[in-house]
Amino acid sequence: MTAAGTTVRDRARPSSRRPASRDRARPVLSRFPLPWRFAGYAAVLGLGLLYLLPFVLQLVTGFKTDPDAATHPLALMPTTPTTAAYQRLFGLSKAGGDVPFLRWLGNSALVAVLVTAGRVLFDSMAGYALARLRFRGRSVLFGFVLAVMAVPGVALLIPKFLVLNTFGLFDTYTGMVLPLLVDAAGIFIMKQFFESVPREVEEAARVDGAGVFRIFWSVVLPMARPALITLTILSFQGSWNEFTHFLVSTQSGQYETLTTGLARFVSGGLGGGTQYPLKLAAALLSTIPVAALFFCFQRYFVNGANAGAVKE
Repeated sequence: MTAAGTTVRDRARPSSRRPASRDRARPVLSRFPLPWRFAGYAAVLGLGLLYLLPFVLQLVTGFKTDPDAATHPLALMPTTPTTAAYQRLFGLSKAGGDVPFLRWLGNSALVAVLVTAGRVLFDSMAGYALARLRFRGRSVLFGFVLAVMAVPGVALLIPKFLVLNTFGLFDTYTGMVLPLLVDAAGIFIMKQFFESVPREVEEAARVDGAGVFRIFWSVVLPMARPALITLTILSFQGSWNEFTHFLVSTQSGQYETLTTGLARFVSGGLGGGTQYPLKLAAALLSTIPVAALFFCFQRYFVNGANAGAVKE
């Protein structure tokens, strides 16, 4: 017997109670009885299928004929499957009436790649400067960055058009890319991440004789891979889906992107009739690059989104 009135055997006996931390780590649905769990899983599955229904209809409608799509818009199987819509998009239709989809795709890809590269470089540099460099007016400058995030993009359309027209950048690739190279939200994301990096790493590199840019490029930036991937995904998605900026910065058809081209297509600028299969096939193809990029780097995207939430 011990002083507390228990034997050594009793103390060595494993407790039948589970630790509270283990109970908290269990999924929420697993804490309920089995029928309730099945009901919960069924509800989640039903909501997931409901969410996927528009994408399935978009995929199926691309293989329908125009009369079939107009008569049975919600049918999950085409009456007479055909690839006529995709043949018109890629210029393979013998009946004519092709859509300049490849030109839209090329312009969107060019702008998205240039804008993404520029934002990753400039946003990371600005974020590191605001997080680590000590200079007069740093807080005021960061306040301006936050203020830019609060301004609606629609309010800047007319000033943006006037600036581009004044400097001779209207209806050029430079005018499409240059105003999008820096993003306030990207600067904020990178600043928050760099503030979570331990300063001891930079101090050790500074003792070895590295300068500010060398520390940023060779030491800190490789550690920011999750945040960089997050910024890459957001920048590519934003520039790929950009519409209002291209609407006020271009006029010629040779500079049309997927968003402006599809908008003109939907408004009836490329032929009459509903043309649901052609429109939905073009919309489906335009979403594939962004979806593929997100699913390939989903794990890094989640890690980067939470990277700045906890500081050392």
